[in-house]
Order: sequence, then structure tokens, then C-alpha cells
Amino acid sequence: MSKLGNYFLNGLLIVAPITITIYILVGLFMWLDGLFNLNGFPGLGLLTMLVLITLVGFVARSFAVRPFLVLAERVLHRTPLVSIIYSSLKDLFDAFVGDNQKFNRPVLVCVNEETKAYRMGFATQDDLSVMHRPDLLAVYYPHSYNFSGELQLVPKESVTYLDLPSSEVMKFIVSGGVSKL
Repeated sequence: MSKLGNYFLNGLLIVAPITITIYILVGLFMWLDGLFNLNGFPGLGLLTMLVLITLVGFVARSFAVRPFLVLAERVLHRTPLVSIIYSSLKDLFDAFVGDNQKFNRPVLVCVNEETKAYRMGFATQDDLSVMHRPDLLAVYYPHSYNFSGELQLVPKESVTYLDLPSSEVMKFIVSGGVSKL
């Protein structure tokens, strides 16, 4: 009976991640197809969304459109409540993609000298002189299995910069240390 239980758990570990991934992708496809009213052509909604986003990116690069984007962003930043949501989302997207990526300097921080305990994170600010603390730097620690994290200001001497790709360190942290570096 315990062997059957083990077989079931092994099967669950294989089937669950695959099934949930497929379920999420199918749901995304169906949502995008419904969004563009393309229910008869599966996947066309995703293709339409990719083309539209690429087209917006292309148009946004032109000099003629730039002033309108700056004006629209200024209006969004000055509108109460909208400014909080917009600026937070813009900062989050800028941190992961684009020219101003913030999570590109992985670090190892000694959090307990006595037990030699360490945390992995990303240095986001090297100079905190504005807070009258030039001896500290800002380190962001993503949470495992979650889209959140915490910021900690740590002494510079507690930080070791890692010579590893940021994407691999992020994957390692978010997976709870399960994925390999």
C-alpha cells in the first residue's frame, strides 16, 4: 500500500507541473482570443497581441511620437491614485526589462557572522549618501515561489558580488534554491 502511495506522489510530481502549465497557457490563449473576438482561430489572439505590442514599440521609437508619450506619462504621474499604480508598474517593468534593468548585480550577503548564514539578492543602490549612510547599500531579496520581495540596507563589507548571470540567480532564489546555478 505504501508503494502505491509513493507511485501516486511520483506521478503527481510529474503530472501536476505539466498540467498546471498547460492549463495556464490554454487559459491565456483563450483569454487573448476572446479579447480580440477570435474564438474560431485558436492562438490568433496571442499572435495579434504580439504584433500589436511590437507595432507600439516601433511607433514609440519615432521622434514624432516621443513628445506625446512624454506628455501622456506626465499626465499619468500627476493623476491621483493612477500615478501610484502607473509609476509602480513602470518601475517594476523597468527593473526587469529595457535599458535600465535594476536586478543585474547579484550579491551574497552575510546576514549572521556567527553562523555564517548568507542570503542571495540584488544590489539596487550603491550610494545611500542621500540618507546620510554612505556605508550602506540597498539589496533586494526576491521571495521564493512568489512575486514579491523585501529591501534591506546592509553594510557594504557584508556584501560579495557574484560573478553569475542575474537570470540564473533570480531563478535560483525564486525556486527556493531548487533549480541549479
